[in-house]
Amino acid sequence: MSQLPLGLEPDTLPDDAVEVGRIAEAWGIQGWFKVHAYSASAEALFSCKRWYICPPEPQGVKRVMATSQPVVGLLRIIQAKVHSSGPVAKAEVTPDRTAAEQLKGWRIHVPRSSFPTPEDNAYYWVDLIGLEVVNREGVALGKVVELLSTGPHDVLVLHAPVAGADHPLERLIPFVKAYIDDVDRSLGRITVDWQPDY
Repeated sequence: MSQLPLGLEPDTLPDDAVEVGRIAEAWGIQGWFKVHAYSASAEALFSCKRWYICPPEPQGVKRVMATSQPVVGLLRIIQAKVHSSGPVAKAEVTPDRTAAEQLKGWRIHVPRSSFPTPEDNAYYWVDLIGLEVVNREGVALGKVVELLSTGPHDVLVLHAPVAGADHPLERLIPFVKAYIDDVDRSLGRITVDWQPDY
């Protein structure tokens, strides 16, 4: 079992915890560290000053459902900002570079309830995962399993079951106004202008 670095206070993940990034290498000599955020926008990451961190996953091991409670530490953030190299932060327990280096690789979770309200027609990735996607004709195209950031725009990754096949059919749909008609989270559905044979 991993031990908490720097004598961090042990805690448990909130019920609505979302993994939003990982701690990267130390930045400077005053205890700052770089953060690899999973979203192009760091709003969700910076919306909370209490980060719940879990150990890095071993190399080559895919994430599976945990059978026991994960090791979780509460990391209190003093300051966070976006630098030219990306998001950086400083915590109460990182007064210097040596301390910041001990957090490298640890996964950051924050409660979904702490996210700022998105602007109209904007969505957090976590809110799109699991939604069913149908086209204008009502044909089911699959379920959103992840999003990819390609630079110019995000792309929905869908999985659709295929009778008799071991693996689902994967579809990629650009998440842009030209193809996305409606996102209805209350119905758990995204309506798109897209055909099954695209």
